[in-house]
Amino acid sequence: MSARHTTELEALLVDDRFDGDVYPAEPMARHTMYRIGGPARFYVQTASVGALVRLVEVCERTGVPWVVVGRGSNLLVADEGFPGVVVTLGRDFRTCRFDEEAGRFCVGAGVPLSSVVQEAFRRSLAGLEFAVGTPGTVGGALRMNAGSRDEWIGARVASVTTLSPGRGLVRRSGDEIGWDYRTSSFAPDEVIVECELSVEPADPFFIRGKMEASLARRKKTQPLTDPSCGSVFRNPPGESAGSLVERAGLKGMRIGGAQVSELHANFIVNTGDATARDVKDLIELVQAKVSETYGIELQPEVRFLGFA
Repeated sequence: MSARHTTELEALLVDDRFDGDVYPAEPMARHTMYRIGGPARFYVQTASVGALVRLVEVCERTGVPWVVVGRGSNLLVADEGFPGVVVTLGRDFRTCRFDEEAGRFCVGAGVPLSSVVQEAFRRSLAGLEFAVGTPGTVGGALRMNAGSRDEWIGARVASVTTLSPGRGLVRRSGDEIGWDYRTSSFAPDEVIVECELSVEPADPFFIRGKMEASLARRKKTQPLTDPSCGSVFRNPPGESAGSLVERAGLKGMRIGGAQVSELHANFIVNTGDATARDVKDLIELVQAKVSETYGIELQPEVRFLGFA
C-alpha cells in the first residue's frame, strides 16, 4: 500500500495504532479447509474489540463489503476472491476461562471449539462431547449451531455477546437466540464476540467414552484426510442428505478436481486441484439431480463468499 491514503479504510489499516495485522491481497486458499479461494482485498486479524469496532464502522461508513470468518471450515471462496475485507478474530478473542461458581466456560469467539472440548474433558466436565473433532471456532459453531439433530451447541449457551453495526456490543442470554438444526437467528452482520457455555461435572470415563465413540464414528464415516468443508447440505426433515445423494447415484461423481466423496456422499472433497467453480458446479449438479429424482431441494450448509 502506498502512502497516498486514497481511502478511509486504507488510512485506518496503515495507522500504527490500529490493533491488528493486515494482509493486502491475501489468498483465501490459505484460510479455508477446502484450500480453495482467490485473494481478499484485505485480510485483517483484529486483536481487540476496539480494533474490530473501528474496522466495522469504517467499512459500513464507506460501503466496503466485510465478512468475519473463523477457521474457514464451512466456507467456499470464489476463484476471483472477495473484493472487500475478510475479518478474523485474534488475540483478545482467543481466551477461554472456566468460572467455577457459575459452572460455565467464558470463551472468545476466536477459540477453536476443539480446545474447549479438550479443556472440559481435562476438568471432568460434560456437555460438549458431541463437538469433539469439530474443526471450526466457537463463533462459527454458534452461528451454524454445530451439532447433530439430537445435541447441538446452542443448548449449552448461557449467554452470548455480539457486535452489530449501529448497535454496538449486546449481551443476550442463550434462550433469547433462536436455535434450530444447523441454523441460528444471528443477523448476517452480527459478529459473535464471546459466549458462556454451561457444563456439568461427570465421570471422566463416561466423558472419554462418548468422545471416543463420536471420533471413531467420524473417522469411519467421513473423509477426514481430504480437504473439504464438512457436510455440504443440511439434512432435510426426516431424511439424510448423504443418503439421498448416494441413492441418486452420485457417489464418486467428479467435476474437475471436485468429487462427491466415496466414503460419505454429503462431502464434496478437493482431490488436489479443485477450483471453487468445480465445487460450486458439483453442488448445483447434486441439487438438480436430487430434486429431479426425489422432489427434495437440498439446502447448502456451506457458506459462499465472493460469488456473484
